[in-house]
Amino acid sequence: MKTLESLRNRLVDRIMVAKNEDLLAAIEAILNSAETDTELQLDSYQIEMLLLSEKDIENGNLISESELKKTDSEWMD
Repeated sequence: MKTLESLRNRLVDRIMVAKNEDLLAAIEAILNSAETDTELQLDSYQIEMLLLSEKDIENGNLISESELKKTDSEWMD
């Protein structure tokens, strides 16, 4: 919980000094959208993709962001 409290405090501090009205409006919109109790409905394909992703994580089939950027850069050339 200390991490959550720390994150909340850091966000409040940054919001208090923010002068960009568009940024603050965007933050407000995000917070407003998070207040809904609407449950996200996934189709069978999305569920299968999430399950496969979980298996990849469990099996260590991961690459770092820097490796991904390098691969993307090589592919784009």
